[in-house]
Amino acid sequence: MPMQSPLKGIRVLDLTNVLSGPFCCAQLAYLGAEVIKVEVPGRGDLARQLGADPALNAGLMGVSFLAQNAGKRSLTLNLKHARGKAILKRLVAGADVLVENFRPGVMDRLGVGYETLRAENPRLIYCAISGFGQTGPMRDLPAYDQIIQGLSGAMSITGDGDSAPMRTGFPMADTIGGLTAAMAINAALAGRGEAGSFIDVSMLDSVLATMGWVVSNYLIAGQVPVPMGNANFTAAPSGAFRTATAPINLAANKQEQFEALCDVIDRPDLVRDPRFARRQDRLENRAALTGEIEAGFAASDAETLVTRLNAAGVPAGPILTVPEALALEQVRGRDFLRVFPETPGIDRPVTNARAGYQMDGAAPDVGLAPPALGQDTDAILTDLGYEAGDIADLRADGVI
Repeated sequence: MPMQSPLKGIRVLDLTNVLSGPFCCAQLAYLGAEVIKVEVPGRGDLARQLGADPALNAGLMGVSFLAQNAGKRSLTLNLKHARGKAILKRLVAGADVLVENFRPGVMDRLGVGYETLRAENPRLIYCAISGFGQTGPMRDLPAYDQIIQGLSGAMSITGDGDSAPMRTGFPMADTIGGLTAAMAINAALAGRGEAGSFIDVSMLDSVLATMGWVVSNYLIAGQVPVPMGNANFTAAPSGAFRTATAPINLAANKQEQFEALCDVIDRPDLVRDPRFARRQDRLENRAALTGEIEAGFAASDAETLVTRLNAAGVPAGPILTVPEALALEQVRGRDFLRVFPETPGIDRPVTNARAGYQMDGAAPDVGLAPPALGQDTDAILTDLGYEAGDIADLRADGVI
């Protein structure tokens, strides 16, 4: 059964760059929205020049762009030009959502801020994504993923006592900001009446909101979070453990799981050891318990241990590389990867990750490969009522 497209008929104007905004709008595209990506003539989204393949970057189809922009159409538009602003207003009149991730105040200075655009379409849902939000003493500071990771406290609890502070290995703050925006937009669409809304997404707030357990441990219980490496701060034994061949992850969080673990390593005495008898005892004596478990794992390889532990009801798993994770039969069997055999300006198939869920038994899909810069400009303007001569004029004047 094909997946539902709950946002079919919804038009989204994507004025965003690089990651947080493009990721947000990609989620909306996977839900069936029509997404028009509005880009600067000549260079477009900065992500078009980012990625591990220099040739793709030079052709303005960088891997970083390809990853977040399938399912979108590309329109080039110079918003510093009066005629460019006029075109945006005509687009807004027929749109449902506009997403931008400029610094606060930029859209107003261009003359196309929320109040101006709301006059064109009172039902418009306008979402502004920024590092710190539209208010507060830090609102005008520049913000990138790395900056937000540091300011949120996330880096202070990533790594261990020797390696922290440490950045998460992917742009976590940008991604969380984008997901937060997509969630808020969907809620606004669901509750929209005759009036639209202004959504103010702060990447800093978004990241802090996802750190709920460590934040609440501090706010409610007074426990200052500290870096714990691969250990789980809520339970023991839970974390990464050495074996004869490679480390594995183990999460024996419940009493019965701990007892089953002790059986697997033939150490039933650990269950009776007063240092480990209760959950709190195990937390307080984590280091000693880790030593006992790793001694029990020392004669077995990782694959065998994972199999035996899971069979005994103890959650365990290998620690994979990204290529190994993408090659898992579990991942491929859920149709998680989407291959575009032909993409404008690309001499090879493009494979993307989908949105990470299924609906009615099917993975979400988008019909359009990532667009070349401005490839849909003429078609979109024609739909707005512009004649061929008008479009040629706009192009000659640098508007598109």
